[in-house]
Amino acid sequence: MAISEMVLKNNELFARAPRKHKGVSYGKWGLIFIIPFILAYAIFTLIPQVVTIGYSFIEYYEEGLTVVGPNFAGFDNYVALFTPNANGYIEILRFFGNTMILWLIGAIPQFAVALFLSVLFTSTRLRLKFTGLFKTIFYLPNVIMASAFALLIYQVFSDVGPINAMITSSGGTAFKFLDQEVTVRSLIALMNYLMWFGNTTLVLMAGIQGIDESVFESARIDGANAWQVFKDMTMPLLKPIFIYCLITSLIGGLQMFDVPQILTDGHGTPDFSSTTMVMYLNMKIGGHNYGLAGAVSVLLFFITGVLSVSVFRLTGDRNKQGRGQ
Repeated sequence: MAISEMVLKNNELFARAPRKHKGVSYGKWGLIFIIPFILAYAIFTLIPQVVTIGYSFIEYYEEGLTVVGPNFAGFDNYVALFTPNANGYIEILRFFGNTMILWLIGAIPQFAVALFLSVLFTSTRLRLKFTGLFKTIFYLPNVIMASAFALLIYQVFSDVGPINAMITSSGGTAFKFLDQEVTVRSLIALMNYLMWFGNTTLVLMAGIQGIDESVFESARIDGANAWQVFKDMTMPLLKPIFIYCLITSLIGGLQMFDVPQILTDGHGTPDFSSTTMVMYLNMKIGGHNYGLAGAVSVLLFFITGVLSVSVFRLTGDRNKQGRGQ
């Protein structure tokens, strides 16, 4: 009896004793894992952004061997950006117009072709074969470096390139493709189209494949034709993905640099008609005018934000119901 009482007593003491539960602190490890990203973002993005904003408010440039500044200048750099130059036009506005034109003439066919191909290759009625091969072919131009692509087009359409060689060999006169505003802008738009339509096609295809096929089948049973299914079913359900592609394309267009820079040898020929906002920024950095370069960077950031929000609102759902409905 004494032994059994001892055992019971020990069991009671063991039950009352506090137990230490070993577990994983997911919150702590989550913070540890994101610390490298936070540090990288702070060092390579946040701090340079703050420094750039600071540069936009100071006078800091080189004139010959003389360094002027850094001196606080307030909004003088921003005023200088919107002051007409010796030729009577405001450079920042002209180059912004160039950038938007180059983006539009490349983006319009890009989205038109991407939409057509995405609908075509995801159609369950057509059931096209070798879709995987075509996806690879569409995406291949996106793998090529833009600088290499631009250099290739530059060599092909130069005054002594193969295109002009074929023209002259057939008895014609060589055409200066890189000295005409229409041809230079068309070539830039063509390269941007070829490099990005495949990526846009794949993203839109993924969006369409995420839509329940029963939705399309119901529309066809109700007598809707192919255009009605696309207009009334596919596009409304695809709108979030389409808006994402449109905004990212707009941001990329505003940052257009490498293609026109290489194709025009950094001069934006002819007569700066293909000079973009980032090329203008590069000119200011190359001219060691860090104050104006900072102002251009801040203005480009502001324009990107305003246009992105505007596109999102214009293409968003306008039929939102009120709280009381």
